[in-house]
Amino acid sequence: MVTTIKDICHKAFVEKFGAEPTMYEYAPGRVNIIGEHTDYNGGFVLPCAIKYGTCMYAKPNNSNQIRVLAVDMQNDYDEFELATVIEKHPTKLWVNYLRGVAYQLCEKFGDRVKGLDIAIKGDVPPGAGLSSSASLEVCFGHLLSSAFNLNVPLMDIALIGQAAEAYIGMKCGIMDQAISANGTKDHCLRIDCKSYGLTQVAVPSNLVILILNSNIKHQLVGSEYNDRRESCEKAASIMGVPLLRDATMDLLNQYKDKMDDETYRRARHVITEDERVLKASDAFEKGDLTTLAHLMYESHESMRDDFEITVKETDGLVEIVKEALGVQKAAVRQTGGGFGGCVVAVVEPQMVDVVKKAVEAKYKAISGIDATIFETTACAGATFTKL
Repeated sequence: MVTTIKDICHKAFVEKFGAEPTMYEYAPGRVNIIGEHTDYNGGFVLPCAIKYGTCMYAKPNNSNQIRVLAVDMQNDYDEFELATVIEKHPTKLWVNYLRGVAYQLCEKFGDRVKGLDIAIKGDVPPGAGLSSSASLEVCFGHLLSSAFNLNVPLMDIALIGQAAEAYIGMKCGIMDQAISANGTKDHCLRIDCKSYGLTQVAVPSNLVILILNSNIKHQLVGSEYNDRRESCEKAASIMGVPLLRDATMDLLNQYKDKMDDETYRRARHVITEDERVLKASDAFEKGDLTTLAHLMYESHESMRDDFEITVKETDGLVEIVKEALGVQKAAVRQTGGGFGGCVVAVVEPQMVDVVKKAVEAKYKAISGIDATIFETTACAGATFTKL
């Protein structure tokens, strides 16, 4: 019998707290089909929730403390008091995601937020660019909302998760938390990151989503991610628009001589990527793999050359997959914030083994390590169950 993360988490809860849990929460990670670094620029993204995520078993503890066991962190344990100001833990990064969510709910709901004993277990590979942190934040936020009948709307749960990232020092966009909270089975979600409008995009049943983990871990906090965001804000400011979403290539070219080349290229990536998302969501829904392939590979080139967030290992993976599928069907690109992590490919079922064999044969020569490949379907978002 396969031991699931639920089984492991449940056993750990009982062993730690000496009682059966009374509630269960789950929130998925995500893979972004297209639309990279557009979210904090108010643009469009096209992610789907994946079959890997974070689960929590919990039970009220009749106190104002969160007592939490992190199974994936060698059973590391922390407890903190619920309050409108919660200090960050000096050494345990994992719990600061929870602290960042908790203080916001306390600000809004006061003592309606009460103490819980919680065990956490996940299977989103950390550092792979599949939103393990967003999955954790949404899982915890939705658990608190559901446990204490706070009825926080799903998009507000996502915004609370986003603010928790800022509390830690990561100025991320809304995409990761929004799809973890709002995912729908068998659909991607086109998110308008300016209006927070959500559009369901059906995943054709004759296409498979493949995730290829380069196993080059990225660490976004304190990295070049924030530098990219500042470049985008600088470009928008020079053009006199609130967000790059509000700019066009014509406007950017009018101001080209007023910005340095790097700022221009950063802005060009975002503006053209927004256009690609809109075209790709239409192609995806129609099952038009040729158009999708063109747009996804163009997105990768833009991330590589203009936004400069790829690494040789992910570039190599993309080229291996492109060669295996052929140019007409090479719907493949690096996905996630960049600097390592995963490549996403949308392929016909009969091509899955072709891609796997090509990667197994060629990737190690580029990287010195093996890639990890898994298939996923588009899954549902955050779910709470009373036990």
